[in-house]
Amino acid sequence: MKTLLQPSRQSDEVILTTAPVPTPSHPQDVLVRVHATCPCAGELLWAKNFPESAPEDKVLVPCQDLSGTVVKAPADGSFNFAPGDRVYCRIEFSRAGAARDYTLARASELAKIPSNLNWVDAAAVPLSALTAWQALFVQGTLDAAGIKGDAAARERNGAIRVLITGAGGGIGTWAVQLAALAGAKGVVAVCGGDKADAVRKLGATEVVDYRQTSVEEWAVADPSARECQLVVDMVGGKTLTGCWTAVSQGGTIISVNTPPDMAKPAKLEKKVSQSLFFIVEPLGSNLAQIGELIEAGKLRPTVDSVWEFGDFKKAFARVESGHAKGKIVIKVSDEA
Repeated sequence: MKTLLQPSRQSDEVILTTAPVPTPSHPQDVLVRVHATCPCAGELLWAKNFPESAPEDKVLVPCQDLSGTVVKAPADGSFNFAPGDRVYCRIEFSRAGAARDYTLARASELAKIPSNLNWVDAAAVPLSALTAWQALFVQGTLDAAGIKGDAAARERNGAIRVLITGAGGGIGTWAVQLAALAGAKGVVAVCGGDKADAVRKLGATEVVDYRQTSVEEWAVADPSARECQLVVDMVGGKTLTGCWTAVSQGGTIISVNTPPDMAKPAKLEKKVSQSLFFIVEPLGSNLAQIGELIEAGKLRPTVDSVWEFGDFKKAFARVESGHAKGKIVIKVSDEA
């Protein structure tokens, strides 16, 4: 089979080569024919910078997200997957990724693709949607029951203003949609001005163009009206530092980029109930919940661009540019 491979964890070089089809060896292993996959910003440096996350025996195949078809599932049928099923998932980073014709996913990571998604759109879902879901509803203070109309949950959510940085990116676009669906009091989207219309259509009630105004400047202009009870950060750096000004006393800051306390201004005395950095869990159960909302037409993925397998270097360059408006997708098979 054809595969992308990172020859050395000390370099971000990726080559196109061939390798044998992987063989299931774990009770939950599911062999999947990959149709499309997505690179992630910075992933080619993770094995070097975070060696504990990538065992020495890991085959360094990049791109952990996939959409594809089940070829071989656990024989006992206990995981409800069978050959021919259309599936998508995020593969745990400790194992080989999906930038190859066939890969192994764990049954606990998989969910069935909503009928209204094609292979490309489906591949754009797992990492971004799972991260947004867990940031808001698992680690954050919004109640997911509000999405289904639970009155008590919507009342609680209705007291929470949410600020989302990187709102026009892969994770941010999902976070905006989910926060709006859950009934948040307001959804403040921090992004470039060129993405303002798009995030408003996804549910943002206010847009902060970081190129014109920093989060800190925006917050101090009207502190009482603009404070947010929940901040979800994708960006880190000065933007995350500014989020400390925007978050309310006793509020919550969640970041998938940097531990928030590392960015807290030295002289700021504000106390929050929680400041947390987390790494997404590739849970098929969460992905199935997201899939129900996609099936119902309440959520949709945002795809920036689609690349042929042989153009993988251009796809990775687009990811690393930081200017993508949604996910970058690489087509692995002709079906995509």
